[in-house]
Amino acid sequence: MTEPYVILRDEPRYDDGAPAKPARSVWFRRTNTNVIMATAFEPIKWVVPGYISEGFLVLAGRQKLGKTWLAIDLALAVATGGAAIGSIMCEQGDVLYIDMENGPRRIQNRINRLFPDERNRPDFRRLEWVTEAPQLGAGFIEQLESWRVSVPTPRLVIIDVLQRIKPPGSMARNAYENDYSTWAPLQEWATANGIAVLGLHHTKKGGADDPLEALSGSNGLSACADTTLVLDSDQNGKTLYVRGRDVEEKETALIFAGGFWTILGEAADVRRSDERIQIVAALTDHGEPMTPAEISTATGKPSLNVRQLLFKMAKAGEVYKAGKGRYWLEPSNPHNSGNDDNPASPIIVKSPELVAGLVTGPVIAFDPRSYKGQEGEVSNRHKCVHCGKRGETRKVWHGMVDLWLHPACVDAWVADYNERFPEDVA
Repeated sequence: MTEPYVILRDEPRYDDGAPAKPARSVWFRRTNTNVIMATAFEPIKWVVPGYISEGFLVLAGRQKLGKTWLAIDLALAVATGGAAIGSIMCEQGDVLYIDMENGPRRIQNRINRLFPDERNRPDFRRLEWVTEAPQLGAGFIEQLESWRVSVPTPRLVIIDVLQRIKPPGSMARNAYENDYSTWAPLQEWATANGIAVLGLHHTKKGGADDPLEALSGSNGLSACADTTLVLDSDQNGKTLYVRGRDVEEKETALIFAGGFWTILGEAADVRRSDERIQIVAALTDHGEPMTPAEISTATGKPSLNVRQLLFKMAKAGEVYKAGKGRYWLEPSNPHNSGNDDNPASPIIVKSPELVAGLVTGPVIAFDPRSYKGQEGEVSNRHKCVHCGKRGETRKVWHGMVDLWLHPACVDAWVADYNERFPEDVA
């Protein structure tokens, strides 16, 4: 029976038969496929399930888009064993945040804005900060190793930003070679120790069709990274795109207000629901059942698209046939139902003193014993806290409040919030 691992030790020779000295003392270490398949490997260590796993990761985005706020959100969630991005529960562990763009004063200010009530503030002792660090190749990995062996459960390292620890490149290499060789030792250290190392980076001004190609610099950084996350904002709102070796490709719709990042849902679902919201809004504004042709005129959407969407919405119970080819929001006649007098859906407030004046409409205290809703669920019954209309509102836990919002109203709600509370987004 042959050995499963075979080391090739044939002495390298030149074509004329003379012994040749190899460039490096590295030999092939062959492994039989059956041995690999029979090996029981440890499962992937997730730091933020579905988004951040062990290895080297890059979080890229345009300047002033909120990358640091998102990174702080992740760091606090892991250090306290809390929820990241509003709803993703994280296993508690030790976190090292290497922040070379902000000083201790700004760090304190940001955490105070996220947790203004000192009495209810979590214990942050497992999150440590560094504001000065050597470059890669000049002691950076050694400092990481020193931190790793000094804490009980090293789980996450955040580098803000990567450019601050990047050494000068070699003129003998092209940009791709320089970038890949620069970040490879960091990737090797993270993988060998089962720790997530998340580096913040900027994207190009012009963007790119492929999100990974939008990263500033060459493709060497994204090629070396195990996972790349791209934070973006366009006319459809803010999104977080994720692609990597151990994570499923996804694009998530987010909202950002008051320093809090919150998941709204899968980006494709949120965008697709916009057309349905327009139909519901047209019916609400009209005040009585409408035909597909009337809805098409009111929304500016092609008649065929409206008819197909109305069929799907009726099947899902989002609208109802009201006779004579017309559709309405309720099974009964609107003039007999008293729907116009329905108040806005109540907002469940987990900490009322922290959100005074945040929203309009009824506010009720949060009772965990009676709270049965699921974050991210879609409702045709609850009215949007911004426009006051029903139809495909999504429940979002944002900071200390549960809100019902139309995806199309998110930007307007955020803008209104930021206008009333500018100190929260400084």
